Amino acid sequence: MKFEFIADRPVLDFVPTVSERGHADVEQLTAPEDFADWAVQAGIVERPPRVDDAGLRQAKDLREAMFRLVQALIDGTAAATADRELVNEAAAGPLPTLRLDDDGVHRRGDMDAVLAVLARDCLELHASDDRHALRWCADEHCTRAFVDRSRGSRRRWCGMRGCGDRAKAAAYRRRRRTPAR
Repeated sequence: MKFEFIADRPVLDFVPTVSERGHADVEQLTAPEDFADWAVQAGIVERPPRVDDAGLRQAKDLREAMFRLVQALIDGTAAATADRELVNEAAAGPLPTLRLDDDGVHRRGDMDAVLAVLARDCLELHASDDRHALRWCADEHCTRAFVDRSRGSRRRWCGMRGCGDRAKAAAYRRRRRTPAR
């Protein structure tokens, strides 16, 4: 499966591996190898880590805790203690190792290292100025959070491919249907 990476932050690209939350709830991590493939496509590690069913459940539990933490950050509400503890625990794990060889830098790590990167990025998001620019996509079915770095902070969609294109096409169709006066 090919995953979408448009958020410039690993946590904000991992959380939407369940898309259309509250509508279709499309789960993209249906098998352990899906998480391993996501980790490679995200560039966190270069070889798929070994993931079993229990590891996939662990990754999904962390994903849901991080989603609720991001949601609380955007909504300005208190984060649940259990979610904070789960993310803090994952963040304390070992990171992938970097190694410089003749052919470049290599990133290697197991599933726990991938989860540590994601959890640390979630914590760093809470500590960075990006937390003030977090927004939800304006598409009614999209549940992606994004960092609005646009001039004037008026960005509405998580990305122009997909949500933004659909909104522009719908607006065009509405204008074409409305008779000119």
